[in-house]
Amino acid sequence: MWEQYPGTCPGCGNEIPIVHHRLEIPHFSDILLVSISCSECGYRHIDTIILGEGDPVRWTVRVEEPADLATRVVRSTSGTIEIPELGLKVEPGSACEGFVTNIEGVLNRFEQAVASALMNPETEEERARAEEVLSRIMGAKEATPPFTLILEDPAGNSALISEKAKKILLDPSEI
Repeated sequence: MWEQYPGTCPGCGNEIPIVHHRLEIPHFSDILLVSISCSECGYRHIDTIILGEGDPVRWTVRVEEPADLATRVVRSTSGTIEIPELGLKVEPGSACEGFVTNIEGVLNRFEQAVASALMNPETEEERARAEEVLSRIMGAKEATPPFTLILEDPAGNSALISEKAKKILLDPSEI
């Protein structure tokens, strides 16, 4: 179901269309995609809102070869992604957005965040650490060395989609 409503651009106040698109995805709760785009100032925002809730879950997948980087990652606004071998972790926050990508896309997101930190490091030690993390992310994009991606979601709305992915239901006290 696709609907469009008039709205106001948060960037410039111009009238803009707000597009809502409800999707039914097998094995998941329905989702609502919300998209706004302003032709005047260029402001854009896309959000994925999950319309249901499931059991707390932990998904894991071992990335051992470049083909594993194509594993689909569905992260809801309550999902945490961690790659322990690289020391990388992203947790939900107040401005958290859900997304659908693959493991390579997750690595690209981490790479962009570290590159942003490299633009204004507070110390040379921080710069060296960020450069080391970037180097490890580049290796991870080739699956060398192998690593594990963990996706936890207390609302049960995130998933890794691959035959190699393992799903464990969690006790709510574990989250």
